[in-house]
Amino acid sequence: MILKRREFLQIGSLASATLMMPKFLKAFEQPLRVPPGNKVLVILQLSGGNDGLNTVIPVTNDLYYKARPRLGIKKTDALSLTADAGINPALASFEALFDEGNLSVLNSVGYPNPDRSHFRSMDIWQSASDSKEYINTGWVGRYLDAQCKGCDKPTQALELDDMLSLAMKGEQQKGFAFTDPRRLYSSSNEKFYKDLNKAHPAITDDTVDYLYKTMSATLSSADYIFKQSKLHPTSEIYPATELGKNLKTIASLIMSDINTKIYYVSVGSFDTHVGQDGQQKRLFTEISDAVKSFTNDLKKNNRFDDVLLMTFSEFGRRVAQNASNGTDHGTANNMFFIGGDLKQKGIINDMPNLADLNEGDLKFQVDFKNVYATVLHKWLGADDKAILKKQYDYLQFI
Repeated sequence: MILKRREFLQIGSLASATLMMPKFLKAFEQPLRVPPGNKVLVILQLSGGNDGLNTVIPVTNDLYYKARPRLGIKKTDALSLTADAGINPALASFEALFDEGNLSVLNSVGYPNPDRSHFRSMDIWQSASDSKEYINTGWVGRYLDAQCKGCDKPTQALELDDMLSLAMKGEQQKGFAFTDPRRLYSSSNEKFYKDLNKAHPAITDDTVDYLYKTMSATLSSADYIFKQSKLHPTSEIYPATELGKNLKTIASLIMSDINTKIYYVSVGSFDTHVGQDGQQKRLFTEISDAVKSFTNDLKKNNRFDDVLLMTFSEFGRRVAQNASNGTDHGTANNMFFIGGDLKQKGIINDMPNLADLNEGDLKFQVDFKNVYATVLHKWLGADDKAILKKQYDYLQFI
């Protein structure tokens, strides 16, 4: 059974975004268990540009309330973190994590010469490029390239989504995107794909040969991921939201000790030009409830110290509210770090300076690439300079 290139590209659901991604190669040919103590990074992307000022709230800063007479969150409504800072009331589980010493907040994170386009700024964050530099690989993908050159069982990165993000794409290695291990497994076991895989002929067309090999690797990976996800079914009750389901899948894979060190998941949209309060409350409630179940699950299974959950958004919002009870595209923002092995806890740098703005926007104080360098070097044990193409200063939160 030989297919022409066009015919191959037109076959069913498995030959969609997931199939077309270069695969795990040998990583999933045979089970490889990683013992507890393996450090895992979970990246939570807040898509759309979350408003950081209504996330971590400067409750004693009159300039904040002057800029947001209707949109500002009152001190009495915010959940208290410190004397000068509160957190959005929809993020109740984050307040609890803060009180336990399991949450760190880094303020005013961004990059020089910020871009206010969703697509371009997200590319900058995902590729770890400078604002005027264009890179077609992502920082996680380059980590996959660098961490195990030539080794037999490289670690992998999984994204809970239909499409693979730029962040997960390297030159030689790429992460693997899927939404549901069971559905992926069911699709991969359709008779058509099994027959096609068995009939893989010796062919000379490099593209079609590559696609056959990609399909074969996808079938193997789908089988392995599904079986690993069922090894340690969680008893924790997760909310029936998309993020709840995704974090439940991630938790089950972490508990199975699958050879995966990075998980990537996104939630949004936080593009709150209009009616910000309701949209942000809905999304924060989804995040808070899902993260509560996820962290409880890890704690009960003695894996909380091994996992670092990191949030980011492509930019923050402008300091002043707009005429539609929303906020427009801004620049610097805050990041959260959640885990049981944080070295710096709580709010680890100054709150944003609202008296010193750049044409109405926050000035960044921390380059996000310093965060990436810290996570790569201190958490994942990688050569951050080789991956980021420059030496960045390390932070102290891990």
